[in-house]
Amino acid sequence: MTVDDRFGHDLGEERRNRVAGTFSEAVTDPVSDWATDFSHVDPAWAADPYPIQDDLRRRCPIAHTERFGGVWLPTRYEDVAAVAYDTERFSSRAIIVSNNKPPLDLAPAGDAPPITSDPPFHHDARRLLLPAFTKSAVAKREEATRAFCHELIDSFEGRDVVDAASEYAQHIPTRVIADMLGLPPGDGPRFRVFVENVLESAGRPPEERIAHFDELSDYLVAQIHDHLARPRDDLTTYLINAELHGAKLDPVHLVGTMMLLLIAGIDTSWSAIGASLWHLARTPADRERLVAEPELLPTAMEELLRAYAPVTMARLVKEDMRWNGVDMRADDWILLSFPAANRDPAQFDRADEVIIDREVNRHAAFGLGVHRCVGSHLARMELRVALEVWLARVPAFALADPAAVTWAAGQVRGPRTLPLRIL
Repeated sequence: MTVDDRFGHDLGEERRNRVAGTFSEAVTDPVSDWATDFSHVDPAWAADPYPIQDDLRRRCPIAHTERFGGVWLPTRYEDVAAVAYDTERFSSRAIIVSNNKPPLDLAPAGDAPPITSDPPFHHDARRLLLPAFTKSAVAKREEATRAFCHELIDSFEGRDVVDAASEYAQHIPTRVIADMLGLPPGDGPRFRVFVENVLESAGRPPEERIAHFDELSDYLVAQIHDHLARPRDDLTTYLINAELHGAKLDPVHLVGTMMLLLIAGIDTSWSAIGASLWHLARTPADRERLVAEPELLPTAMEELLRAYAPVTMARLVKEDMRWNGVDMRADDWILLSFPAANRDPAQFDRADEVIIDREVNRHAAFGLGVHRCVGSHLARMELRVALEVWLARVPAFALADPAAVTWAAGQVRGPRTLPLRIL
């Protein structure tokens, strides 16, 4: 099979030309006032954002900063939901706040469809992915996922302290996504570097961020070429052959979608698994109850997703306007903090408490509106299986050193290091 003509040129250069927009100066000074100078990459936010969010919700429900060229941060559920559902006034053409705001003509597709796409393009781009993420398609991956979790725990034999983030949580979605896309499972360590470079470099100089994206793009293009030469039954081959509006996918669209699946499919799930284990390690009563009542896990899992929702998305304001009492400028960022929305006492009873048998729980951990996570069934399966296997194999555990736990800084928050002591 000859190489597809779509991939016979420098895709990295094409992508750079498309997404290059306006750049703002990086600001790394400590936060002076969270209401007027917040930074979601500040170490204090990464360590524990909830008291900050609670304070803002009380005194300044829509915070603002001039960092990153101007960002708004709503902290009430109703405001987060209003932005998420309003595709007329807010664009998704860029969903990671950084010092680069991509040009308007990148809409409606964006550079990582469908998450960076606006209607009506978004609907059709999203529909392409739905077959791979149905409940029935996900169910077929459960047995292999469960076996892999057991394999990981087998490797703990003879040890009383393990890093549940780097030795367990981070491996599970990495293996699942690699299998779905038909990527070498041995490339897992590279995937974790890609994730950290893309999601935790928002304040880095533009040239450094571009280099990170180029490295990931080059890797995916090489995988596409390998699939063109050796087609197989996986999601990459499916996307290569897929058609949208009567034509095969634009190469930048294809690479962007694979980038999305790799990055979003890994970090969100490993963060949820890690945060759940962190909670159970520091809350013996909840851990012991789930060990004694494993049938409660699906309900508890939803509460852990609510309380420790890992994802914050971004939007860009389409035009100057006054919105909910604040004056927004065209191309201002808006951070949609689903974690803050999930802890709004106006939306959830005892919002600041983790109640593992909470019955009414319409949380926003998987987003709201048209961009609600297409992979939610997969993420739930990974989280449920990871916790089922862990609790069955390691029923008694605690934090080995609470001070040694570190959290990712940026728009996806989860433990990066999580040393646990097996009791």
